[in-house]
Amino acid sequence: MAGTNSERELLAEGPAIVLVEPQLGENIGMVARAMANFGLSELRLVKPRDGWPSEKARSAASKADHVIDATCVFDTLEEAVADLNFVYATTARERDGFKPVRAPMDAAATLRTKFGAGEKTGILFGRERWGLTNEEVALADEVVTFPVNPAFASLNIAQAVLLMSYEWMKSGMEDVSETRFQAVEQRPATKEQLFGLFDQVEEALDARGYFRPAGKKPRMVENLRAVLSRRAFTEPEISVLRGVFATFDRYSRQNPRGGWRETAGDTSDDGGDTD
Repeated sequence: MAGTNSERELLAEGPAIVLVEPQLGENIGMVARAMANFGLSELRLVKPRDGWPSEKARSAASKADHVIDATCVFDTLEEAVADLNFVYATTARERDGFKPVRAPMDAAATLRTKFGAGEKTGILFGRERWGLTNEEVALADEVVTFPVNPAFASLNIAQAVLLMSYEWMKSGMEDVSETRFQAVEQRPATKEQLFGLFDQVEEALDARGYFRPAGKKPRMVENLRAVLSRRAFTEPEISVLRGVFATFDRYSRQNPRGGWRETAGDTSDDGGDTD
């Protein structure tokens, strides 16, 4: 789903995402895209199989270039996490109970608290085929496990990163139902603008014999106005409707806008004007 917007603030903060021995550049790119979707930007790679940089990764990142360009590569996991204060290891397999195991929501809340305190944090993700080794998990402070179908617990690496990235962003919202995208404010229409719409529609319908029989016209006008005023229109909505109704006078089924008569000489353009 497309939704990039260069005019909005680019969120780029939070824990580092550490991929241990990722195999395909395409998978790394999809991880970068998932991170960018939810405001993460620091990607660290440990011994990527196909090397780095990777044009396949950049292509799959779908313009998450700020993540790709800042990606750091390390020879060992120890080096990749050396400067971090707190680390989660992600796993779908049951492990020996030496480390606390958290749900993604709880892990994200912990990461958010530590981020607010100025600590550097990270999340470890293992290889596409078999994840992290026990020795690698041992380098983490805690484990995070996703609640998946126990009979089908296979997540690809980009899916796993996306789930944690989503929980990270959600942990920073005061209201979990809020959205980062706000509707454009539109001024409500004035009564004068609404009355102008009434007059335009009624005149157009009257000219075409809509109000028949004549004795029922007052009631028909009343019903029409009730329909058009059932909700509070905004100024742009009134403008759209008046632009639509203006075509009644200028065009017909026999001579539609753009029809041969118009192109032969009638160059009028309704343009949505309501004057």
